[in-house]
Amino acid sequence: MLPISHGVLIDAIAGPGVLHGLTGVIASHEGDIGTCSIIENNSEGARIYFEVTTSAWEAMLDDLRALPIVRRVASVKSMEQIYGKRIIIMGGGAQVAQVAIGAIVEADRHNIRGEHISVDTIPLVGEQQLADAVRAVPRLPRARALVLAGSLMGGEIEPAVREVRAAGLLVISLNMAGSVPDAADLVVTDPVQAGVMAVMAVANTAKFAVEKLKRRVF
Repeated sequence: MLPISHGVLIDAIAGPGVLHGLTGVIASHEGDIGTCSIIENNSEGARIYFEVTTSAWEAMLDDLRALPIVRRVASVKSMEQIYGKRIIIMGGGAQVAQVAIGAIVEADRHNIRGEHISVDTIPLVGEQQLADAVRAVPRLPRARALVLAGSLMGGEIEPAVREVRAAGLLVISLNMAGSVPDAADLVVTDPVQAGVMAVMAVANTAKFAVEKLKRRVF
């Protein structure tokens, strides 16, 4: 049986070398770190979250608790188990809201059946701001699909879309003016349907595969 990824939240003292000390213990138990997030780091202390895969989970926790720099260690469910896959929606506020309606309703339907899909939104205006945000999506943990919701997107946003698609991210665009629809995996005219299709594309409980579609504009 393969080891399961678990989450561990650590309260530690602040200062140089704390992360090195923690990861050293994890490595000594052949722990494979999937995620590391420094939640807080100030003069009062540090809160650090790891997701680790190891067959020596309890022994690793005991050794972490034994470190002088550690105040508290809590074993928690991983973000994958709780929040699951993420759908990212960005663009104009009105269009983002409509896409979110479709995505949230569809995610609810699949989550009731055992999926874990969450929906994140950010209303943005401006070519460079949107291009920067698109390029940042692959750095977001558990991001599986990006929906671009607006009435006009092009310029620097187009190469950004092609870059994140090359990184393995699904990109859905509303049917809008500009060059972004030409760069996306799917183009959907109705914003609510765009949200629904984004969730269906990433859900294990849906029988929907983008690569099997015979057309890409809907």
